[in-house]
Amino acid sequence: MDILDRFLMYAKIGTQSSEDAEAQPTSIDEFDLARLLEQQLRDMGAQDVRLSEYCYVYARIPSNLDPASPEAQKTPKLGFIAHMDTSPDAPGNGVSPRIIHAYAGGDIALGSGAVLSPVTFPALRAAIGDDLAVTDGTTLLGADDKAGVAEIMDLAEYLLTHPEVKHGEIEIAFTPDEEVGRGTEHFDLAGFGADAAYTVDGGTLGHLEYENFNAAAGTVRIRGVNVHPGSAKGKMVNASLVGMAFNALLPECRPDNTDGYEGFFHLCSIRGDASDCEMKYIIRDHDRDKFEEKKRIFQEAADTLNEKYAGTDASVEVTLRDQYYNMKEKIKPYMFLIDAAEKATRAVGAIPEAVPIRGGTDGAVLSYKGLPCPNLPTGGENYHGVYEYLNINAMRKIAAMLVEITKNMVGARD
Repeated sequence: MDILDRFLMYAKIGTQSSEDAEAQPTSIDEFDLARLLEQQLRDMGAQDVRLSEYCYVYARIPSNLDPASPEAQKTPKLGFIAHMDTSPDAPGNGVSPRIIHAYAGGDIALGSGAVLSPVTFPALRAAIGDDLAVTDGTTLLGADDKAGVAEIMDLAEYLLTHPEVKHGEIEIAFTPDEEVGRGTEHFDLAGFGADAAYTVDGGTLGHLEYENFNAAAGTVRIRGVNVHPGSAKGKMVNASLVGMAFNALLPECRPDNTDGYEGFFHLCSIRGDASDCEMKYIIRDHDRDKFEEKKRIFQEAADTLNEKYAGTDASVEVTLRDQYYNMKEKIKPYMFLIDAAEKATRAVGAIPEAVPIRGGTDGAVLSYKGLPCPNLPTGGENYHGVYEYLNINAMRKIAAMLVEITKNMVGARD
């Protein structure tokens, strides 16, 4: 099956995960894609294919190396991982991709008034002449991470139909709920069996990622004192205004004014009234010390307001939960993974560049659980919104790059 046809098939299946659900998967719809992938892997001839009760799909492609050979002893069992869910940040059902053949440059009218413009998204200029998949302006596209899923499936089909390509044992996993931070919650690490792995969940062709944010989720719950506004003087404490004051106490490092290694506070949502207010944040920084400092500042903002309103019934309560940590220190002893990926990138005509992830992946958590897991690109851009697009030419090259990595991994471990 052509890789574009694969991607379009997967993109049209709604798999949006949910922040509010307690069960896993957080959306029962994720099983629709999982069952399809399970069947396709069986049809290809992959071994040990299984779908878990928590919506994880696993499969294995056996090594075709002589097990007695020295190179086989130095070839790690290599995993490839992608997530099936799409972000809850934008509509994810009813995805209707449109193909732009040989993009000529300039604006692309998506529909519903949305315009994909190189003025706003300069990376588009690098795609001139390439084929693109874009949205209809009403939903996200799903390249994050169904492009990664399609690329791994393309790899599996290629290896299973080209026995002349020598490779070690390949483990495959597709996970649910990555977009809501739960992609590894029930990941069967022992059953997966890889010595090392890659997530295929990045963006631009050439980008190789093994540094990511340290991440925490912060929730602020504010109880106000609400009385009739006509007699409120000296009595009312408006919870929503206290929420605005809380945000004003934080440093002005936000996603819209930071880049590279700079961390931020991001107010994801706010809802409330004069009586009660709840605010949800994410806190990010690549540097662990700066990350801890940001959490301290977050708590101190609440302490300052509680001191201000002491003697009233108003209160500000902060809850902080660490989500994942920078994988860099866990990848350093396994730099052969990066070397193999760099060599594969050059083999498909791209220039490798190590870039920090301004986010996180399943691989960050898995690296701390003992499975070193850097991140590879998919060819997608502008994730989590209606301006998302996929460079189809890049997607094809990345699929070829995965094959090259499996070749490069033969005998790679000292």
